[in-house]
Amino acid sequence: MEEAAESSKLWCGAAVVMAWTGGRRGREAAVAGLAALAFAQLVSNGVCKRLADRPRPPKEWIPHDEVEDRPDSSSFPSGHTAAAVAFTAALAPSWPQAGAVCAVPAAMVAVERVQSGAHYPSDVAAGAVIGLASAWLIRRFPPLAVRVRR
Repeated sequence: MEEAAESSKLWCGAAVVMAWTGGRRGREAAVAGLAALAFAQLVSNGVCKRLADRPRPPKEWIPHDEVEDRPDSSSFPSGHTAAAVAFTAALAPSWPQAGAVCAVPAAMVAVERVQSGAHYPSDVAAGAVIGLASAWLIRRFPPLAVRVRR
């Protein structure tokens, strides 16, 4: 689960900035994003990786030295992508401009996971689906996860 914490630093930092500078809208977006991120991490890293013991792409496919830094956990799904997509998709309804800004690094995370040899493209696609589903679920349960008292 250390990998999960590592992949969340960017999004937690973004949430702090949004909550601090965005008023009520920023706090609502930050809470929704972090709740969706936590749920996506639970589903991808806590459930799916334990059920799908898929090996990482072969080292021979990766033409650089970063291949030695890959995690030992299952390749399926990409927890980094799940977290990035969940955070971005959950905050976008509250603050569309912040969602658009966060979409750029979220897409970069997804591309980097394949480029680094950590995941197959299907792992990243599954992570994105988990992220979108997590955001959708969190946005559908505002009394539990999104409402910020005035």
